Amino acid sequence: THTHVPTADARLLASGTAAVGDLGMVGVRDSVIGDDIESVISRFLTGMPTRLPVASGEDGVFNSVLIEIDDASGLATGIERVDRVLPLW
Repeated sequence: THTHVPTADARLLASGTAAVGDLGMVGVRDSVIGDDIESVISRFLTGMPTRLPVASGEDGVFNSVLIEIDDASGLATGIERVDRVLPLW
């Protein structure tokens, strides 16, 4: 997983490689790249280095891709984004 906004550039390369620039993130939806919003704002405004607690919330974001692979060649034959907002337990 990664903690950035996903790019919309999922594609198959001529060599049979599936590629995407930035997959996105898996984590709390209402956060700043997975960290507590208020703590991030405070750190930014004061310039003080502090630990950033992991955000808590009711919804999580799950950014991913589904890649189809040819069994015989092992090459990618398809790629599609799979983005979901799911309730956290």
